[in-house]
Amino acid sequence: MSDVLVPDLDDLGRMLATAGAFSVPVHDVRLTPDELSPEQIVAGDPAVSSLELGGGRGIREITPGVVTDVESDEIFVVLSGRATIAVEGGTTIEVGPGDVCLLAEGAKTTWIVHETLRKVYQRSQARA
Repeated sequence: MSDVLVPDLDDLGRMLATAGAFSVPVHDVRLTPDELSPEQIVAGDPAVSSLELGGGRGIREITPGVVTDVESDEIFVVLSGRATIAVEGGTTIEVGPGDVCLLAEGAKTTWIVHETLRKVYQRSQARA
């Protein structure tokens, strides 16, 4: 796998304004490790990494384990991997490659990540 770098957000913004488009190979792009709060980790040793593309858009990856979260208003497409997402007081869904998922603002979720999951997402600007 190659290791594709993406311009920083300011440069990316200028490129979009000038060229009107930008493309990135989502499976090969370099992601930056993010911190998970220890209170979020329920089981395993999950790690997260991401690439913010501006405007609430980005690419995110999480390794196997169980974590909790409070969601933003978000739509995402799973590129690879599998997970079960349980919403407190709501439904439980299974997601895998090609699935489109909508998350409600404020939903309290538990993510059971079975295989490293990579997704592209768009979050509302209210909490992005």
